[in-house]
Amino acid sequence: MNRQLIATILLGLALTPAAAQRLSITKGTVEVGKVTFKQPVTAEFELRNRSLRKLKITDVVVSCGCTDVDYPKGEINGGDRFTLKLTYDAKQMGHFEKTAYIYSNGSKRPLNVTMRGVVVAEADNYALKYPYAFDNLVADKNELEFDDVNKGDHPFAELHIRNVGTKPLQPNLMHLPPYMSATVTPAELRPGHAGKIVVAINSEKLRDYGLTQTSVYLGNYLGDKVSESNEIPVSTVLLPDFSAMTQEQLDDAPQISLSADSLRFAFDGKKKVKGEIEIANKGKSTLCVSSLQMFSDGLRITLGKQNIEAGETTTLKVTAYKDQLDKAKVRPRILMITNDPKRPKVVIKINAK
Repeated sequence: MNRQLIATILLGLALTPAAAQRLSITKGTVEVGKVTFKQPVTAEFELRNRSLRKLKITDVVVSCGCTDVDYPKGEINGGDRFTLKLTYDAKQMGHFEKTAYIYSNGSKRPLNVTMRGVVVAEADNYALKYPYAFDNLVADKNELEFDDVNKGDHPFAELHIRNVGTKPLQPNLMHLPPYMSATVTPAELRPGHAGKIVVAINSEKLRDYGLTQTSVYLGNYLGDKVSESNEIPVSTVLLPDFSAMTQEQLDDAPQISLSADSLRFAFDGKKKVKGEIEIANKGKSTLCVSSLQMFSDGLRITLGKQNIEAGETTTLKVTAYKDQLDKAKVRPRILMITNDPKRPKVVIKINAK
């Protein structure tokens, strides 16, 4: 068979009505999750007439009589988008999968769409216990904090999760730094079931005193995508060790005192506002602020002196930026690490409206 004959045959196949589907769909399967018994649920599908000619849907056949369908009855212009709705009456308990076959005058082959879910006796109110959504996983936290960690400690935190989808999931935390580990129980989470992820910190692998921040990502399955939508910020504060100090050294130690432990900002239409806190050393030796850090973006800070002699004061100046604070994923705070053995960690809260 020569090349010209093959090309002619392929061209003929491409022009036959059976091969020319003029309808396209954005997402052919919609997962509706848990549905309460006897409460109808609707799935919406976006379709398009991708040809240049008008077409008309001639029939829609559903897989059972318990599913209603709604779609445009008139002609659909070339290039236009439209919505088809499937409504399931949810009168039978358990998992369901309903398919609709869409026939049009644009093709002899139907285009099919599917809705899936599970009918339960009573839908749990997950919103209170698991307020944060990560695709088909919901969780009780969207950030993790490890405060007051001493060298040698191995603190841990629990992230409670639940599968609100219709398929088994393999929850996992991605992009863990070397000082962090995570254990998921159970390894496979069935629909409607709850589990937990235990996140542990190995303080021996933390290099610097003060604040260490990173982000991990909650995946629904192994190899899941990493994006801002499944990001979980993690903060760890490593404290300096004063356990070897003698009583005489403790008596002669510096003592930090602040004019306020928090700052309240009212933007009132402004893009940025400023505030100040006076820091005094009421101890007997030099007060050293070895670390001055911010938990979130949206703040600019300057400290008059890093080393404050006994009896002296200095000023911490803070500028808050509204646009950045509005986007911050963690609560805005300022952290100071000092050589005051009674108060090595100082946290200044920022309240901004």
